Amino acid sequence: MLLDLADYKIKTRSAVKTFWTSSKKAGTKNRAAGNMAGFIDLVIDVVHANGLTDADIIKKSKRPVLPGHFCPTQSWDLLVMNHGNLIAALKYESLVSMSFAKNSNCGCKDALSIAMDLQAAYRQGTFGEYRRPFVGYLIFLEDGPAVRSPVKDVSPNYRLLPEFRSASYADRYKILCEKLIAEGLYTAASVILSPRTASKTGAYSEMSDLTGLKPFVAALAGHIAAEAAM
Repeated sequence: MLLDLADYKIKTRSAVKTFWTSSKKAGTKNRAAGNMAGFIDLVIDVVHANGLTDADIIKKSKRPVLPGHFCPTQSWDLLVMNHGNLIAALKYESLVSMSFAKNSNCGCKDALSIAMDLQAAYRQGTFGEYRRPFVGYLIFLEDGPAVRSPVKDVSPNYRLLPEFRSASYADRYKILCEKLIAEGLYTAASVILSPRTASKTGAYSEMSDLTGLKPFVAALAGHIAAEAAM
């Protein structure tokens, strides 16, 4: 099966430019308000390029909400439906340097809770008798000293796991994504970093092969192509 990755590198650079441009326009009072629309459009392009041209794409304006198992509902950032079947659910997150310390643990909890709820709901047959959907998590981090520097955590009762000792915020999100995939909570999870100066170039970097964009896009493309072939 030949997969179409929809020129993801070019479109990712464009998405990075959109993020930083919109962040600048938001002003100093809301500097974390980067626009993830370019990354959402990338996923939509992959869906269309791999055969689901008539899929129902549910974005924020259409309320991408799913019933949960532990909670009544959970809000996602993007849903892909085909003939009434849930094909994909995606969660996006972005953090800039001024919000790392405040929001990093909250982001971890949100990513965990929403995926655990979806997987439990799927096992209970909430979405009908259909194959497991693609579940994706994409986190965008502002690159710089604040995200790359080691972080000290206080754990007075038990020692931290070795991988977390002196890990930076970037390391933490890489570890999070790796474990989300290993535990089967997400089909693919990716963390990318970009400096604020990339508003004109769209430059970005990745933390590892497993958590890079190519495996994320390829896994999505494969899932969509399989659905289109049914």
